[in-house]
Amino acid sequence: MLQAEAPSNDRKNRAVDGLFTQFGAPAFLPQQTADGTPTFYVDRTQLLDILRHLRPQFVVLLDLFAIDERLRQHKPEGALDFTVVYHLLNIADRAEIRLKTAVTIDDPVVPSAVAIWPNANWYEREAWDMYGVEFSGHPNLRRILLPPTWVGHALRKDHPARATEMEPFSINEEQQAQEQEALLFRPEEWGMERSNGDTEFMFLNLGPNHPSVHGVFRIALQLDGEVVVDAVPDIGYHHRGAEKMGERQSWHTFIPYTDRIDYLGGVMNNLAYVMAVEQLGGITVPDRARVIRIMLSELFRISSHLVFYGTFAQDVGQMSPVFYMFADRERLLGIIEAVTGGRMHPAWFRIGGVAQDLPAGWETMVREFIDAMPARLDHYQKMVMNNSILKARTVDIGSYSADEALAWGITGASLRATGFDFDLRRDRPYGGYDQFEFEVPLGNKGDSYDRAAVRVEEIRQSLRIVRQCLDNMPEGPYKSEHRLTTPPPKERTLHDIETLIHHFLSVSWGPVIPPGEASFPIEATKGINNYHLISDGGTGSYRTRIRTPSFAALQQIPLISRGLMIPDLIAIIASIDFVMADVDR
Repeated sequence: MLQAEAPSNDRKNRAVDGLFTQFGAPAFLPQQTADGTPTFYVDRTQLLDILRHLRPQFVVLLDLFAIDERLRQHKPEGALDFTVVYHLLNIADRAEIRLKTAVTIDDPVVPSAVAIWPNANWYEREAWDMYGVEFSGHPNLRRILLPPTWVGHALRKDHPARATEMEPFSINEEQQAQEQEALLFRPEEWGMERSNGDTEFMFLNLGPNHPSVHGVFRIALQLDGEVVVDAVPDIGYHHRGAEKMGERQSWHTFIPYTDRIDYLGGVMNNLAYVMAVEQLGGITVPDRARVIRIMLSELFRISSHLVFYGTFAQDVGQMSPVFYMFADRERLLGIIEAVTGGRMHPAWFRIGGVAQDLPAGWETMVREFIDAMPARLDHYQKMVMNNSILKARTVDIGSYSADEALAWGITGASLRATGFDFDLRRDRPYGGYDQFEFEVPLGNKGDSYDRAAVRVEEIRQSLRIVRQCLDNMPEGPYKSEHRLTTPPPKERTLHDIETLIHHFLSVSWGPVIPPGEASFPIEATKGINNYHLISDGGTGSYRTRIRTPSFAALQQIPLISRGLMIPDLIAIIASIDFVMADVDR
């Protein structure tokens, strides 16, 4: 059986022992979790002191989110009406820690952590937007995903989840006037000044852009002539309540929804979700299913990077490359369709394995593709990355250091472009990645060019991984025999009426997953994607939290674009590699 490396107990306990020494063990109320991550409730009066103490080790605030505990049957000791969760990552020790603080609905106030990790800004705004938890000291606590006129907090358990649970929509003249008033742009609300001394600034809307670009996304620009003084992102246009849907679907039927998060990542979206469910259920996945998952994930990494590669060149002025690269992607999607029956959104991974075994002839299709791609990439290198105009547009544009990237929660290729050598697949392997040989490409400047160059080399490394899957595909079942596997293997559904009933119930209602909490981070196409799932012992998730890399990436735009020109900002946006569904969920 393939085994994934986990952080050693020594590495996990080092931070915990330091906390107990500094603050005393009684300050921490432990909670057992299915993923084994050290998890503690702490009093909000001590929260910032504890976070500051952890900051030198846990350089990444991986996620910050809230939970409505009011309807939870298996509520952990220490929980009140709402819980705010801080998920921290120690890259040096490959370890995580999870801190929680509890508040009541009458006093939902927590001190802001923006001064400790700057990327806490958007996460705290989202927690306020969705749950009404206030963060004292936050520089600009206002809605981020929902419109400013929205009434209520949508992820609270008492907020309707479907339109059929609400009154029919209507709007009178007074409400329409209020909506129009809310659309007015007031620079002061965005943290901008209208003038500075003798300079009167100009303000420009960049977007909202058409969905066929990166998604519906707006940047409010403060300009001194053509120089960018500030660039404030405005998100939420793609928000469709994915986390709310996750709490209304069964464990099994939510899988297709995950495909639509990073809509270029395909089944890789499924992977973090199903592995979190498998942790909760204690499900072991067979070797063949694990290798199939890796192969399909890496094929989708190639597909996503090809889209990035072509549109990156297009955004800085090259028209031809995108047509070549989309042709390669089309061939790849043909292979994915032959294997899974779907193209962009196959929703093919299952709890306990994959939907079905590989079809006859899959080896020939995959081998032909991976044999042909290296020469194609060599051609693209000359066409795009060696092009002097593209280099002039992207080298030394939008640079940031590794420390800045970590402080803002930047992960994946955009972090490695700074020269920071970290990849979850190698450094904290999961799902069998420890059995594969591949290199982790690095940049050195952290600029727009390096962000592209790292992704280009990652295509070659993914081809290398896929070839190893092809040459070493294990025999055996494609799905676990565990009773919570959903749906159960077909051969177990047609023996008698009892097995057919079990199949029907596990698909329509979903398996009953034991109470608990688990997170599972993976190295997705755009960085670390993490699903934090809470089971209350039912057939669906009590809380589904989706940490996406694109959300963190867009926060950094103001930092890396100030003082540049508008065309430079376009190159920066092109180099980030994001999709708005991954941002807004």
